[in-house]
Amino acid sequence: MWYNIDFYKWAILLLPTDLRKPKMIGFIKTLISPVANLHVEFLKMRVADEFILNHNGQRCYLRKALNDVFDADLRRIRIGDGNQFERHYIYTRAEQKPVFLGKLFINDKTDYADTGIDFIVYVPDSIVKSRKITLEKWIEIFKKGTKKYKIIAI
Repeated sequence: MWYNIDFYKWAILLLPTDLRKPKMIGFIKTLISPVANLHVEFLKMRVADEFILNHNGQRCYLRKALNDVFDADLRRIRIGDGNQFERHYIYTRAEQKPVFLGKLFINDKTDYADTGIDFIVYVPDSIVKSRKITLEKWIEIFKKGTKKYKIIAI
């Protein structure tokens, strides 16, 4: 492609043939090395940007991107629905309703349907402990702006 340039070869080819001596070639390579280093950085950034552009905020692509970055071998990262449980209404004394509520399970306040958690990312505990901030950064890159999420260690 147009971005694959060998700057060392290009600089030597631009030299007149009578100046292509070993000392002159070494001098030209020394002059060109900062440009070649910038080109290598450009190629690395291009690969990273291409990875981000090939994935989006859809659940399947987000799961694939997170597994590619954090758990390429075992691919244990999963994404589940966020709004899971309905709240139970407890009556006030003025309503004079029975106090017995039956069997209740106490959940975290973010597990209820009206909290706005749109999806839950299930991540292995070792990844959460070692690279949680990086994981949050990658989720923020791919998720839509209005979506909220929660990370749960499995």
